[in-house]
Amino acid sequence: MEIGVHLPTTQPAGVTAEALTTFAREAERRGVASLWVSDHVVIPHVTDVDYPGGGRNFPIPPHVPYLEPVVALAAATTCTTRARLGASVFILGHRHPVVMAKMLASIDALSGGRLICGVGVGWWKQELDVLGVPFHARGRQADEALKVFKTLWTADRPAFEGEFFRFRDVGFEPRPLQKPHPPIWVGGHSPGALRRVVALGDGWHATSRSHAEHREGMARLRATAEAAGRAMDTIEISLRFNLTEDLLAKGTQAVIDELAEYKRLGVRHVAVVFRREDHRRMFEILALVTETVRPAVDRG
Repeated sequence: MEIGVHLPTTQPAGVTAEALTTFAREAERRGVASLWVSDHVVIPHVTDVDYPGGGRNFPIPPHVPYLEPVVALAAATTCTTRARLGASVFILGHRHPVVMAKMLASIDALSGGRLICGVGVGWWKQELDVLGVPFHARGRQADEALKVFKTLWTADRPAFEGEFFRFRDVGFEPRPLQKPHPPIWVGGHSPGALRRVVALGDGWHATSRSHAEHREGMARLRATAEAAGRAMDTIEISLRFNLTEDLLAKGTQAVIDELAEYKRLGVRHVAVVFRREDHRRMFEILALVTETVRPAVDRG
């Protein structure tokens, strides 16, 4: 199992540049496989939906700075050379797909071909309403966005005619360095998300649920792939893993056991998320993950 870590993208504006670049350099020095960002443009003060990670409130309040993810990855390209750079996940409706395809191709070019394109349709209706996304059509729109990405990244003379997006007779450069394009890891657990993984993705980017729920999700993904005639071994299995203080309080072995079980369930790449207001605490957890947890999981 490869282990990556989330970048500190929620630090105060006056220190965020140094916090991100210093952490990215240290994480790469410690041999992490990947560096990750997440995607929210606005955070409503009041929400009437449950956060998918559990509870009624989004864990990051509206007053906390939240860096734009493509910009954050661009900063990470300037201070790293080996770690892959991913999103957990880009919300496909947040940006026009032609512009987003350009931004992501630029990240792949600037990083020397290290981008992992994690994508999702979004769950927060209030945020999507602000951005003009048709919430109940966001799945269809997301499918088209992914097709737009692939067309622009691979076609000699890109042209597209869809329900939401259309263009023809355009040039598009630079194309991504990775061929045919950066890997697309689709997030989500719904039937629509799993269908999107199989039809349009290179991998599934699951979220931290119980081991039983992940096992059940894998079974549903396998059934979806079999129905479409796609081999499961062509789908990369990855996971966003929230490393909370509650779990850390149970001891390092509890963290190791959690990740080792996901490894046994087929997860090949994990993005460990431990954003904290205290930047020093993030370095402490980084040391724990790379010096103790990762070697133990590797042996398991």
